[in-house]
Amino acid sequence: MIYVDAQPKPDTFEKKVRQKGLAWLRKNKIALDQPLPPGTNIKPYWRDCLDDMHASYNGCCAYLAVFFERATGGGSVDHFIAKSQRADLAYEWSNYRLSCSKMNSRKRDSADVLDPFEVETGWFHLELVSGRIFPNPKLQGKQQKAVKATIDRLGLDGAGNREMRARHYQQYLDNQYPAIFLKKQSPFVWMEAKRRGLL
Repeated sequence: MIYVDAQPKPDTFEKKVRQKGLAWLRKNKIALDQPLPPGTNIKPYWRDCLDDMHASYNGCCAYLAVFFERATGGGSVDHFIAKSQRADLAYEWSNYRLSCSKMNSRKRDSADVLDPFEVETGWFHLELVSGRIFPNPKLQGKQQKAVKATIDRLGLDGAGNREMRARHYQQYLDNQYPAIFLKKQSPFVWMEAKRRGLL
């Protein structure tokens, strides 16, 4: 995971998502300042801004820090503060994180995942050859535990993710694509390679 710079909401968001969503909540008498009643399914108007999110965040998953093609249909809007906990944030751009579907499904309603908008550069480290991700050893107590909890919750160090990161770096080494492409395709790998003076 790397720091993600929060982007301004698109001009169309208010009409396409927020106004419709809040109107639906009011119509169905759902309190805005309370968790959703158990079993409540609300209208997923946030899906109407997914193309805008993909464009605003350069198609990069906020948690896995890799680019995914919008055409695959694999992207999703993650509500950083879960809809079940805050109905009033269900239709707020500031609560959305662009996520690949797998990371979103792993995070679910968990509150132990670090916010990509607040995580600091260098908290997560990477072994470039193996693709292993781990907390910066210099982090102290609570910060190191929070990074480790995020890695564990999202499965960031799973075999598939390790292989992907290692492959991205190896493809760069093999001159299959230049550093500028690595930066777009796998920005965490690019940042770690740059930090180590390998670019």
